[in-house]
Amino acid sequence: MAALEPALVVVNGMLHIGLITEVELVEAAQELKHWPETLSNHLLLHLADSRMESVAETRTDYLCWAQHLPRPEPQVEIFDEQGLAFARVDFAWAEYGVFLEFDGKVKYEKFRRPGESLDDFLMREKRREERICQLTGWICIRLTWVDLENPIATARRIGRLLASRKPLPV
Repeated sequence: MAALEPALVVVNGMLHIGLITEVELVEAAQELKHWPETLSNHLLLHLADSRMESVAETRTDYLCWAQHLPRPEPQVEIFDEQGLAFARVDFAWAEYGVFLEFDGKVKYEKFRRPGESLDDFLMREKRREERICQLTGWICIRLTWVDLENPIATARRIGRLLASRKPLPV
């Protein structure tokens, strides 16, 4: 991880759970702006986002920024034909018709229903992804921790997919 990435993970986590507000973060950075070696504070403020719900999401967002990919919109709501919220995806590039889901172990433990087997959960997740694709016409990219350990190859994969898609009207 780059030196900025761990700080971003901490700041996004604090923002997300409400330990600090964006205003308080900006005020703290202002107090330090003339301290030596604080140039990265400006960048940290630019990248900080309270919508990141996990370390994995922060690192995925950072990967996109650091590898010069278009930054995806986090926590995008997907609506059904009646306009009701159906799902929320981790990230989306709506203009390219692409969404990204991060698959970590916690997801498969935390979001299983009582008595639901792992196989049942995985099938439900596959149906969810298929339904999102049907509702939006988008395609899905799935990332895991292994992908984050190889950011250049992962960024190439994402970049090729985005380049293959013509921007859609949003």
